[in-house]
Amino acid sequence: MKNGFLIVRNNKMKTIFFSLILCYLIFCQSCMRMRMTPKETKTFFKTSKTAYVDSSIDINGYTIHYIETGKKDASTLFFVHGSPGSWDAYKDYLKDSLLLSKYRMIAIDRIGFGYSNFGKAENLKTNTFIIEKFVKQTSNGKPIYLIGHSLGGPTIVQMAAEQPADYAGLIILAGSVDPKAETPENWRPIIMAKPLRYFIPGALRPSNDECWWLKSSLYELEPKLENITSKVIIIHGTKDQLVPYSNVGFLRRELVNAKTLKVISIKDANHFIPWTHFKEIRDVLYQLE
Repeated sequence: MKNGFLIVRNNKMKTIFFSLILCYLIFCQSCMRMRMTPKETKTFFKTSKTAYVDSSIDINGYTIHYIETGKKDASTLFFVHGSPGSWDAYKDYLKDSLLLSKYRMIAIDRIGFGYSNFGKAENLKTNTFIIEKFVKQTSNGKPIYLIGHSLGGPTIVQMAAEQPADYAGLIILAGSVDPKAETPENWRPIIMAKPLRYFIPGALRPSNDECWWLKSSLYELEPKLENITSKVIIIHGTKDQLVPYSNVGFLRRELVNAKTLKVISIKDANHFIPWTHFKEIRDVLYQLE
């Protein structure tokens, strides 16, 4: 009788355990997507009375989702988010009255994030290739300024290195561009492999993938940095614990052919300067032209 009771209890415990595992896996697939729904986007722009376009373009089998605001016939501020993230990292810029009065603004979801093939990340080179095609398809013929935060930094740098004549300027916000400043993080491949990768929730899974690929991509990018001939503005917090401030010195040394190069160091600021120092960055963007 006692043995029978123990068997029943053990079976019950196993059922509970596997049910919890199943619930967690479901959670991983459905939560932490780090994106605004179309309804939330509509509410956000309605509150600020900002006209916007919410659309997607298919490019070489990839879907690139984007939000557009501002003046249709003006120079473009083109925003590229970090990892993880989505277009809404720049939502406050897209509704800012000063920027709206002067620019056309576009913020995209990079591949693997938001509503751009969510969950299936690509390396820096593929991301850049697809985004460049997107830029060409949406161009209005006016100057284009690229703004990239964190992993969005090397994305825009690679874009300008591949197509230097296409961009009027780069604004690199805490960009991770120096390959030697990237820590090894040898634990990442472990959680990239099946089945462990399915235990990584939402947008953290593609983020882990592309962060692991980044270091080798940066070594491939390094010899191309001399191709960049546009204006460059580097904005970086001096106490950034995620992307070392040493990236500033690296970019100073490597961007030898930039038309102009300006560094704005934000004393004691961390990695999250697009949000903690919105006004300073907004003012820099407003004064680009």
